Amino acid sequence: MKFIDEARIEVIAGDGGNGSASMRREKFVPFGGPDGGDGGRGGTVYAIADRNINTLIDYRYARKHIARNGENGRGADCYGKGGDDIVLRMPVGTIITDMESGELIADLTEHGQQVTVAEGGQGGLGNLHFKSSTNRAPRQKTDGKPGQRRMIRLELKVLADVGLLGMPNAGKSTFIASVSNAKPKIADYPFTTLAPNLGVVRVGPSQSFVIADIPGLIEGAAEGAGLGHQFLRHLQRTGLLLHLVDLAPFDEAIDPVAEAKAIVNELTKYDEALYDKPRWLVLNKLDMLDDDSRAKRVADFVKRFKWKGPMFEISALTGQGCEGLIYAIYDHLAKHGAAGRAAEAEELAADPRFREGVAGAAASADEMPRASNDARAQPPDEE
Repeated sequence: MKFIDEARIEVIAGDGGNGSASMRREKFVPFGGPDGGDGGRGGTVYAIADRNINTLIDYRYARKHIARNGENGRGADCYGKGGDDIVLRMPVGTIITDMESGELIADLTEHGQQVTVAEGGQGGLGNLHFKSSTNRAPRQKTDGKPGQRRMIRLELKVLADVGLLGMPNAGKSTFIASVSNAKPKIADYPFTTLAPNLGVVRVGPSQSFVIADIPGLIEGAAEGAGLGHQFLRHLQRTGLLLHLVDLAPFDEAIDPVAEAKAIVNELTKYDEALYDKPRWLVLNKLDMLDDDSRAKRVADFVKRFKWKGPMFEISALTGQGCEGLIYAIYDHLAKHGAAGRAAEAEELAADPRFREGVAGAAASADEMPRASNDARAQPPDEE
């Protein structure tokens, strides 16, 4: 299914039905009095978060959602039937915004959360409500109120604890496939990932977190190069960013330091808040280097990149170093209170669309490597 994370739709609530002005007329009842019923209320448009949906594709093509109007009131105290409500099911993580006013209507962050998007109109009153001791044959009635009408913008930001950053072919998809239950497309050419992937990483029977992989960035993404900044919004809810760097590129003309600095620059251009998130450096593909060249490349990279934050050396393909990294991530999330999605991760893992994945569950807690206390990455100095 195609991944769609933005949509614009129109929602129209139903109008309330009009009240009725009727008089009771029956044989042997010469003074029956007023018996006009009220109009029914208009249907309301609701939005509900559903964890079984992971894209907004349903709203890319169905652009208008209209609830039914309420029926008019009738005589003999007959009230009009209320209009049927409409429930729009959306992925968890959807932000709903009024396009005209810019008002944030709702942020659907929990499964089953329901909000009113467009309120149905109230039904009008029949003349039954206007009778009194001085007005025994009222002819007054009121019309129903119109339903709310809105143009709204839907924006999906996936819920994840950890986000992956890096150039295309840095090994992000291989890493998330190695440590979680995600099964992304992996190939030896750039931009194999065209949509965000979520994976549940288990570090114990009841300990887990969610990791998100987005398409790679390239220099000039702010100007629309590659896939641009289209998917960076999916990292805004994360508590930690992993910056993956290919330390053994196939093309020797490629400078890993220059590529890493380009990613940091693009992050700054997109959102300062995202740039300020804790960020760890992960040097990948070290299985392609022997021990001597590996140590030299790592030392040269750190020196030129002027990195002072937490750093890990891994091979996503062979799994070397991945176990220690995921335990350090879980420790960091638990320490900073960012592991609140563990229960939700369990629910995701129970979803039949996700396969069970165990990442290093056999390791003991005493053997867990600990991350540095200063998890916030220091920005590299420009040369």
